[in-house]
Amino acid sequence: LHASVVLVEDDDISVKGRRCRVLGKAGLDLGGATIDQWIFQEVLRRNQRLDSDEDIRQISNALLVGCERIKEDLTHKDSAALHITNPITGADLHAEFSRATFEHLLDQNDLFAQIDRTLRRAIRAASERGYDAEAVKAVLAVGGSSQIPAVQSTLRRIFGRERVLAGRPLDAVARGAAAFVAGVDFFDHIQHDYAIRYLNQGRYDYRAIVSRGAPYPSTQPVARLRIKAAQENQVQLGLAIFEIGHNPPESASAVELVFDPSGAARVMPVSPDEVERRTRFWMNENQLTFLTAEPPASPGEDRFEVEFNIDANKRLL
Repeated sequence: LHASVVLVEDDDISVKGRRCRVLGKAGLDLGGATIDQWIFQEVLRRNQRLDSDEDIRQISNALLVGCERIKEDLTHKDSAALHITNPITGADLHAEFSRATFEHLLDQNDLFAQIDRTLRRAIRAASERGYDAEAVKAVLAVGGSSQIPAVQSTLRRIFGRERVLAGRPLDAVARGAAAFVAGVDFFDHIQHDYAIRYLNQGRYDYRAIVSRGAPYPSTQPVARLRIKAAQENQVQLGLAIFEIGHNPPESASAVELVFDPSGAARVMPVSPDEVERRTRFWMNENQLTFLTAEPPASPGEDRFEVEFNIDANKRLL
């Protein structure tokens, strides 16, 4: 789920084409695959089965495909059914969903509240730049899950029926990319924090170099650091650059769908420690960045001054 508040500026005779400026954005690890997992779990519950049962593991991929079909059918039908048989054991799984029971399942998993909160986070960011919810002229719903009637109803409840447009959910991104290539200027800002990892009394700590919300391309350095050695006669001083994400809200379901080597799918809980660990992504782990000190450096001695900038392609320089 990704929400962006975008300002399409008036034509500027000094600039070729129109300008689009991102005023606010917010995201959440929630999408069509998440909904498929909820249906997957509900089908197992109704049949009093577990995903660890061997005969269920054998058909878990087919079951997941069937759950996706249930979701898609209920987008334009009032009811949908699932029937899957294990060809080896003959075990059957049955489930019928009305649109009402499907929407109740979505509500039980806090889908509509999470959509609402994510949209409002994006709008709050835009309001800091002088544009509130009333300034929104149109809401463009993109992606397959935006076609779920209850999702569209949520958008209409927030913005009103007239402003919600959902006519091109599957090709809007490609059409926007084509417009960008054709000469629409695009101004955006960074959605995550970025930091340098360093040792602090034997433990890792992080020094921010780019803050969430920073505009790009940058007109001046976003950070300036002095680099010191950690060991005597150190020749290589490393820069470990991390993207720092944000923990999901407490209401978010801490589970994920995991596939084992046989291809069977299981729903597994995610521990709080693992959630925390996943908020830190080592961006240059496979292409380590080193500064070479000649002569070798001593601990505590300033050896390098490093400036960081962001170019128009969102590359850190």
